[in-house]
Amino acid sequence: MARNHDLVVTHGNGPQVGMLALQSDALAGVAATPLDVLGAESEGMLGYLLERELRTRLPGRPVAALLTQVEVDADDAAFQAPTKPIGPIYEEAEARALASVRGWSVARDGGHWRRVVPSPAPQRVLEAETVSLLVDHGVVVVCGGGGGIPVIVDDNGRVVGVEGVVDKDATAVLLARAVGAEGLVLLTDVPGVMEGWGTPEARVVRRMTGSE
Repeated sequence: MARNHDLVVTHGNGPQVGMLALQSDALAGVAATPLDVLGAESEGMLGYLLERELRTRLPGRPVAALLTQVEVDADDAAFQAPTKPIGPIYEEAEARALASVRGWSVARDGGHWRRVVPSPAPQRVLEAETVSLLVDHGVVVVCGGGGGIPVIVDDNGRVVGVEGVVDKDATAVLLARAVGAEGLVLLTDVPGVMEGWGTPEARVVRRMTGSE
């Protein structure tokens, strides 16, 4: 796609941000690193790997990985009801034991259990103008990793990181609109959108209407 189009690449970070959180929790006597900072770390780590591979496969094409802040609403109800899975999978008993010790929220994710954190809806990509500027100059931009770094902007314009993980697909849609993208492609390692997922009646939905 990059050979024939302007391209903006986003990506997930669920396993990586969960791994970094576990590493942070393992440091005795040291306060846990906030989720927004862990999100920035994982975005930088994965952005580096993607930028490196894109440069290798697109010789002569400029590529840049950009840390991306995404504004959310401080009063979003998601902060009171964590739903976003991060980190490794566990059996139910182990997940509940970890939740008790570490103060986590945990929930079923498919056939296993995982830690879940708040996932507020993205309102605005703060670096959208920067992304557009880079794209206009032919740069392949890697940004919005893991849904971006969740922040709130107070009445004085001060940017403050918050504890949460923004849904990457929701941020990709917001970013696509902000930069005037002509198309949005979601790449995944499953057969497709599933109806009745996790049940014996599960089936792949090949086509659907906008309302569906």
